[in-house]
Amino acid sequence: MVTAVTSAATSSTSSTATSKESSGTMINSDFDTYLKLLTTQMQNQDPLNPIDSSDYAVQLATFSGVEQQVKTNDILESLSSQLGLMGMTQLAGWVGMEARAAAPAYFDGNPITLSPNPAVNASSTQLVVTDANGREVERRSLDPSTQPVDWMGQSASGAPYADGIYSFSLESYDTSGTLVADTPVEVYSRITEAQGSANGTVLVLRGGISILSDDVTALREPD
Repeated sequence: MVTAVTSAATSSTSSTATSKESSGTMINSDFDTYLKLLTTQMQNQDPLNPIDSSDYAVQLATFSGVEQQVKTNDILESLSSQLGLMGMTQLAGWVGMEARAAAPAYFDGNPITLSPNPAVNASSTQLVVTDANGREVERRSLDPSTQPVDWMGQSASGAPYADGIYSFSLESYDTSGTLVADTPVEVYSRITEAQGSANGTVLVLRGGISILSDDVTALREPD
């Protein structure tokens, strides 16, 4: 993971340097062009009606403003890249920890910690478990509580489910037995990698499950 971050930093630094070099070359080229145009303009002006010196000053000020704007954009781009790398470096410390998020989880025979979030007015709840194909494999009652619960991955007969990716949702019912909410359950999964993407930093969980870092609601050390 450190190698990946270092590689990303090197790539970003190289890209920023190339961008600055390109911008600097463009500015120098444009300035040379401006001087040639100015010289040509002075050589070909009407001697009886010369161009006012204030016009030259305006032209120079305009060019200087554009030049400064280009430099400012380069500085902002560099700062943005540095901040992005800082975020990646910090998130690299998350690798190996367990993140809580409303996402599927990989089951390998070890219990999965669930953090249910029933509706406020729920008098009863049902935990619904589906496999990677969306097939319901388990449905059982839970107390309408937000306390974490371990899912053992076993059928009613005690037979373990096959290793794989499972999704969890919680159905909340009121006193009349009416369904009032059906929400995904947050689960704890170990982080194996942090990646950069166009949409932000992506965390890869066990089983190849990907989530955005913004989706994480809690972190904990693995048991």
